[in-house]
Amino acid sequence: MAVFQVDFMAETLGRTVPIIVILPTDKVYFPGMPRREEGKPYKTLYLLHGVIGDCTDWLYGTRIRRWAEEKDLCVVMPSGDNAFYLDQPWAGNNYSEFVGRELVEFTRKTFPLSRKKEDTYIGGLSMGGYGAIYNGFKFNKTFGAVIGLSSAMTVDETLPLENPDPKFPIERTEVKKAIFGDDLEAVAGSEKNPRVLISRLLEDKKELPKLYMACGNDDFLKEKNDAFVSFLKENGVEHTYETGPGSHEWDFWDTYIKKALEWLPLEDAVQGRTSGNVGLSDV
Repeated sequence: MAVFQVDFMAETLGRTVPIIVILPTDKVYFPGMPRREEGKPYKTLYLLHGVIGDCTDWLYGTRIRRWAEEKDLCVVMPSGDNAFYLDQPWAGNNYSEFVGRELVEFTRKTFPLSRKKEDTYIGGLSMGGYGAIYNGFKFNKTFGAVIGLSSAMTVDETLPLENPDPKFPIERTEVKKAIFGDDLEAVAGSEKNPRVLISRLLEDKKELPKLYMACGNDDFLKEKNDAFVSFLKENGVEHTYETGPGSHEWDFWDTYIKKALEWLPLEDAVQGRTSGNVGLSDV
């Protein structure tokens, strides 16, 4: 399994940015195993990290590298700061345009990736789960499926509320304003609220991407996820929602990213030869 660390100049962010790319172009097969068709482009998952994370989080926190190899899937992991993957023109950080357009365009030019909507997916955890849902539906002509794990569905009428005991800088009002804009009261009624965005898409009769969500039973964000899923049900939006043991932590995300990949329409591929899978043919 090849893992690339790439730095490239992102016009939407006005600076050079890092990404991690997992690509199984170096898969070594056991004798007699079916091989991938030569030159066939790869399906791609753009995978977003959570608050205080970076592009390495998924690689070190889960077995995504193993799952991607087994599924012949390319996984692209950008760094999104603490910006909720939103456009912030006042700061020169247009993260929505970055993950929804420029990153897709750059990776498709650079790697052998499919350009089909049905082969292109976006997912994430916590802040990245929100970012995946927001951008997946906003760029619904690009992404065919969306994955949100323990998604921070906090961009609603509760956003302006003061937190008397903030544990992270992102919980402070002045930081929220840096992310969402000065008028926090107006955010709930804008497209930054996925409920508003999806409602507008439904009114315009747009084709929506398929959606998979999961949240741990003991996760502090479960109530928010349950409420968003109720909105989806009330509006007839196709989705899959799973819950299970766990809280806001990597053991849960490792388990459910695998379930999410099983939910995606991926290829019935095989695991290649690695140090953890030498096989009987090598004995």
